[in-house]
Amino acid sequence: MHALVGSAKSVLLDFDGPVCDLFHSRRPGGIAARLRCAYDMDGSLPPDDDPQTVLAAAFENPALVADGTALRIEQALTREEMTAAEGAYPTGYADRLIRTLHATGRGLAVTTNNSREAVERYLAARDLLKPFEGHVHGRLYDGDGLRMKPDPDCLLRALASTGVAAQDSVMIGDAPRDLAAARAAGVAFVGYAPHGKRKERELREAGAAHIVSSLREVLLAVDPCAHV
Repeated sequence: MHALVGSAKSVLLDFDGPVCDLFHSRRPGGIAARLRCAYDMDGSLPPDDDPQTVLAAAFENPALVADGTALRIEQALTREEMTAAEGAYPTGYADRLIRTLHATGRGLAVTTNNSREAVERYLAARDLLKPFEGHVHGRLYDGDGLRMKPDPDCLLRALASTGVAAQDSVMIGDAPRDLAAARAAGVAFVGYAPHGKRKERELREAGAAHIVSSLREVLLAVDPCAHV
């Protein structure tokens, strides 16, 4: 893992998890419930606590896509995420890792299923937006469908925007969908599993070879002399 990260010319970061706890002050279950209450007129959306699952289900429903409901749900979730970004809690060592990667000349990008607007609001508030300018790649509706991981779309856009080849890049993510997207894009992967055994087990079962419980390990791979 140290060689993998240390030699990378570009690092692609998932957002909610490796960069911050986006929903620290606004729990996702409440957001999912509000989306269903506002837009689920016929009970077709799943009773799931993950708002992205609700969103994905809306875009898989041809009737909700055709009448614009799916897109309205996406816009409502973006507003929820932007509000959540104001109370998001930074992941340990994330700020320092970002600044160290930028200072050592590595390309940086965010590759996330969250909205670009929410990511940029959080990064700007922590004075971290400059290293990512032009390289924040969130979910995208392109007219043919909603692009979210495990679809590699956001990673492919990140590779194009940074100008770094897939084989010279590494992604840090905390879910099997991140690993699947990285594989599809040809990008090496480091799993982030800070909360006990469940996340680590899920990543291992998905085939992740490199997993860290703290970004401190990644920071030391980039700067072995860091005082942490």
